[in-house]
Amino acid sequence: MLGPRATPAGTAAGTGSGDPPYTAGEATRAVGTVLADHLTARLREAGQLDAVFAEEVAARVAAFVLDGGKRLRTAFVWCGWLAAGGTGDPATPLRVAAALELLQGCALMHDDVMDGSPVRRGAPAVHEDFARVHRAAGMGGRAADFSATAAVLAGDLALVWADDLLTGTALGTPHGGVLHQEWQAMRGEMVAGQYLDMRAQATGSCDPGQALNIATLKSALYTVERPLALGASLAGACPRTMGALRSAGRCAGVAFQLRDDLLGAFGDPAVTGKPADEDLRGRKPTYLLAVGLRRAAESGDAEALHALGPDGTACGGDRADRMRAALERTGARAEVEDEIADLAAAGLRHFADSGADEPARREFAALVAGALGTEPARREFAALVAGALGTEPARACGDGGVGREIRERRDEEDV
Repeated sequence: MLGPRATPAGTAAGTGSGDPPYTAGEATRAVGTVLADHLTARLREAGQLDAVFAEEVAARVAAFVLDGGKRLRTAFVWCGWLAAGGTGDPATPLRVAAALELLQGCALMHDDVMDGSPVRRGAPAVHEDFARVHRAAGMGGRAADFSATAAVLAGDLALVWADDLLTGTALGTPHGGVLHQEWQAMRGEMVAGQYLDMRAQATGSCDPGQALNIATLKSALYTVERPLALGASLAGACPRTMGALRSAGRCAGVAFQLRDDLLGAFGDPAVTGKPADEDLRGRKPTYLLAVGLRRAAESGDAEALHALGPDGTACGGDRADRMRAALERTGARAEVEDEIADLAAAGLRHFADSGADEPARREFAALVAGALGTEPARREFAALVAGALGTEPARACGDGGVGREIRERRDEEDV
């Protein structure tokens, strides 16, 4: 049966001892033990319900979640907890992080169905795996229909397991009310962002403000801001600390999404684990595309407007190459690169303004630098880290167009 791999009892995964993790990197390894323990119990329960369900659905969910990924959300939960003082049982933020990893499993399984993506992390997506099960068993009906429905149910199961783990954790901590409020808000934001993304693609909308709103809901809040707040809430963070961490998370989170947009257009599939040109062929309504169209219109570049517009399919099989060339020629790629550097540096300044000590600031800086995704970007970003780790008050969240809009949105939420 597919399922969690056993970890020696009393060993903190990745640390080599029974000691709790002390760095974000150690936390991302230790969360595997928490997940394995939780999933072992859930698989046992699934087996009591039905052997087929346990084998084909529950075990597949467990294997998918344990297969890993970057565990970024775990790292940011840990950073938020450290920034707010790191008080209490260190196993508690790990349980919250494990719940987030299960929620991420749900999101990925559903995303791949909605996007029709055949590959995830260099392997067949879950719905593709279910299609194989359908064909191998000689089932009736269309394999595509069966596999999509089964993958949605698998994602739902991951969500149920995530909620169970988070709720149990919240009930056992004195800050459970605040923790659950953060979790509740995050789930709604995820659904809103996914729907708006799907809707923008269906309408062909490429408004920069809308693209930024989608990036904020789908990535910035869910990947960085809420995980930081979840971790900080466990340590009883004061409003000032929580506010600074929210700003840090939003700036860094949008920077991560903009980097992901660039990798979707210019990245190597061997590195990204995604099919080549998927975002471009589908004309995904990214901020990068919106900037390209704006700059093409401002410069009167009719060729770029055609390549990037909804009628660009007439360009033929090399449409992705034409789109890449247009994004380069209009300066859209360079503008987004500048926004990423600006936002990432602002995120570090906000994190420092939270009152976090130097080890916590360095942990956060290392995560942000690593998530920039390319070696030249990391080298350029390294020059920004030293100043951002100092004690100067954080300036506004970025000075570019994206930074101004993020600042305005945060100001509106604080009113």
